[in-house]
Amino acid sequence: MGKALRLFVRTVDSFNLWVGRFAMNLLYVMGAIMVYAICSRLFLGQPVNWVMEMSQFLLAAYYLLGGAYSFQLDAHVRMDLFYGRLSPRRRAMTDVFTILFVLFYLGVLIYGGLSSTEYAWSFNQKNYTSWAPPMWPIKAIMTFGIFLMLLQAISALIKDVAIVRGKPIA
Repeated sequence: MGKALRLFVRTVDSFNLWVGRFAMNLLYVMGAIMVYAICSRLFLGQPVNWVMEMSQFLLAAYYLLGGAYSFQLDAHVRMDLFYGRLSPRRRAMTDVFTILFVLFYLGVLIYGGLSSTEYAWSFNQKNYTSWAPPMWPIKAIMTFGIFLMLLQAISALIKDVAIVRGKPIA
């Protein structure tokens, strides 16, 4: 594999590692928000109306920003009836074939995410709740997470092709 492809793989992998580790900490933020809501209700007698929505937004960000990291670690769920018995080269060949479907799917998701984010930005879309937060920030984060997943899928494709060719990228 060429130097440019190796650099791409290393850059994508290191960036997604950093983003994934950052996303892990969003659970602590979500927990702190929930504790604040409980304390506000119990000790001050004032319920907070934005907590559930904010925790949903943080969970969506956690899930989508951590998706590429999970993909990088090969931690996604897969049907392993025959795959585990294959040699590393045959696994890579299988992955090269199946990753094409993943790339198509992620491309469609990015198209929809960009369209939805642009709509939310253009029309100042707000959620239909009493808090009524703008929707474009979470939609932009979700689209960015899908984009990172696409980059990680391309990185995985490059690594699998290298394995098939007998020259793995470390």
